[in-house]
Amino acid sequence: MIEVRELEPDDWRLWRRLRQAALADAPEAFGSALADWTGTGDTEERWRARLEDVPVNLVMTLDGAPAGMVSVAAPDAHGMVELISMWVAPEARGRSVGDEAVRQAIAWATQRFPSCRMSLSVKTGNRHAVALYQRHGFVDAGPSPDDADERRMCR
Repeated sequence: MIEVRELEPDDWRLWRRLRQAALADAPEAFGSALADWTGTGDTEERWRARLEDVPVNLVMTLDGAPAGMVSVAAPDAHGMVELISMWVAPEARGRSVGDEAVRQAIAWATQRFPSCRMSLSVKTGNRHAVALYQRHGFVDAGPSPDDADERRMCR
């Protein structure tokens, strides 16, 4: 059974564990690196600030164990909210955790910002992620302005 939990700054240890696992598991999928969030970058204040600065941070659990994460950034100047920090643990892949994460992110954004569109960036070669996002109504919107190896997708 998949359950969803919205994190607060006091949940920083759980977020840290999952984010570091995500960066170790799929370094090519993210704009930041594990080295950015370990060593001197691994402070309670920084993790709390990340959870405070991003409006929603969700953790999916599968049969009681943390299995995935997703966040949604606040609307930008163009009225676009962005799905960020999406990751599903290897042992949970293919078990609908990613679908639930995207559904929850869309539901949260739609409820909070009904007139906003939603976007995300995905590595060009990440076929599984592209297919996941397409299932939820995202379409290719061209190259990402932030990374030549990424595509922008919008909903």
